Amino acid sequence: MTFLAVARLGRYTAAAEVLGLNHSTVSRRIAMLDASMGGRTLVRTAGGWEITDLGRRAMAAAESIEASLRALGEQAGGDPVQGMVRVAAPEAFTSAFLVPAVARLHRAHPGLAVELLAATQRVRQNRSGVDLEIVVGRPQVHRAYATPVCDYSLRLYATADYLARAGEPRTVDELAQHPLIYYVESSLQVDDLDRAVQRLPASPPSIRSTSVFAHVEATAAGAGIGVLPDFLAEHDQRLVAVLPDDYAHPLSYWAVVRDGPRSTAVAATLNALDEHVRSVGVG
Repeated sequence: MTFLAVARLGRYTAAAEVLGLNHSTVSRRIAMLDASMGGRTLVRTAGGWEITDLGRRAMAAAESIEASLRALGEQAGGDPVQGMVRVAAPEAFTSAFLVPAVARLHRAHPGLAVELLAATQRVRQNRSGVDLEIVVGRPQVHRAYATPVCDYSLRLYATADYLARAGEPRTVDELAQHPLIYYVESSLQVDDLDRAVQRLPASPPSIRSTSVFAHVEATAAGAGIGVLPDFLAEHDQRLVAVLPDDYAHPLSYWAVVRDGPRSTAVAATLNALDEHVRSVGVG
């Protein structure tokens, strides 16, 4: 089980925290497993620990043991949805979809612990201490299970006061006269998000941030025209749509799980997320 945790999470420290052990105990147990199997089951890479060919044999055995233990727990009346699930997701998605989904899941399964990590970035190519990643755009990743979650669009919004003061643009070209509120270009790691502003004219000096909620608040404060997710902005009564028929950048959220959703807790988290997204009618 120690090996299984390291293989899934990619780090001794992450596995130690989940298992309630210290780092040296995890290291010692992996060394004992290697000795008993006659070779290395894990190899260190830049992104964390990856399983070797020998490790794949150990993985199959460990997952069989895990499934047997889970079945025993279910027969004894225990809740199979428990333990720790770590999810990395963009903050807008986390706030709008992930938090309500896992809150409902936790009420049904109080033995489940969930850690939510705000991250708007490309999918990680190696395990990095998370069980589930939500990313923007279809991910290109090996040895992982990926499934679409929902579609949305980036659109243009401003306040009525700003438009009355600065003038409402009638064409995309006229956006050159307005500050555009969006991500800090040098920190943007997602190509699909970068492409959202490539068809827009260069902006005068404006407020930029790595936080989508800063984009919303800067737009609501009348600092310019915001390039915002429609699922956040369309329900904000402070904002009105700008050029709704001329500009929209369609995007999608995808979920990525390493080695498939084999963990009962991870599978339950994915299912709860899917149910919540469908219930609110997005994508």
